[in-house]
Amino acid sequence: MTILIVEDDADIGSVLRRGFAAESYDVELVADGDSALAAASGKPLAAIILDVMLPGRSGIEVCKALRAAGQTAPIIMLSARSSVSERTEGLLAGADDYMVKPFDFEELLARVKVQEMRRENDGTDQRHLVVGPLDLDLETRVATSAEGSTRLTEREVDLLALLMRHAGEPLARADIFAALWAGHGGASLNVVDVYIGYLRHKLADATTDGARLIVTVRGRGFMYAPD
Repeated sequence: MTILIVEDDADIGSVLRRGFAAESYDVELVADGDSALAAASGKPLAAIILDVMLPGRSGIEVCKALRAAGQTAPIIMLSARSSVSERTEGLLAGADDYMVKPFDFEELLARVKVQEMRRENDGTDQRHLVVGPLDLDLETRVATSAEGSTRLTEREVDLLALLMRHAGEPLARADIFAALWAGHGGASLNVVDVYIGYLRHKLADATTDGARLIVTVRGRGFMYAPD
C-alpha cells in the first residue's frame, strides 16, 4: 500500500519518505494541496500524512476536499500549532489524528499502524463500493450489477465513486469539479456534464436502469439515486 505524504518542507519530507520506505511502504511525496488532491484521486491509500501549513490551499482545506471527494484513507495531520482549537479544527475537517511538530517518526509510524488495525477490525473495504444495484471495483474499474457489467476509465470511476459515496445527496457541478479536476489545467466546468453523459451511457450497459441511476436535480447538480 502507498503512503501519501503532503509536506512542503523538503527536509521533513525526505525523512518521512525514507522512514516509511524502510517499513516497506510505497511512498508518494508532494509539496502542495493541488498535487495532493491529484495524487489521491480515486486511489486506495494506506494513509495520508498531511501538513497543515502548505503553500496555496491549507492542510485543513485539502483535508476537507479529500473527504468530499470520497477519499477514505486515514489522514494524520502534522502541525507546529498545538492549541486545542487548532487540533479540533483539523479533526473536524476529517482528519483521523493530529501530531504536533517536532515529532518522533516511531510515534507517527505507530499511529499509522493503529489506523490500519482499526480499518481491518471494522471491515472497511477500500476496493469495493456497493450502493444500490452497483458494485464498483475501484482497482479494476468495473461496475457490475445482477444484469451485467461495464468497464470505466479512471476519471469515470472517480466520478461514479464520488456520486455513490454521496448517494441521495445532490452534488453541485462546482463541487464535483473542485473535487476531481483541481490541479488539472485546461479543464472547464462543463467537463462535469461531459463525464456525466459518459457515465450514463456506460451504466446503461451494466443494468437496464443504469442511465437513470444518475439524475439531474434542477438548480442543485447531479445525484446518484439507486432508489
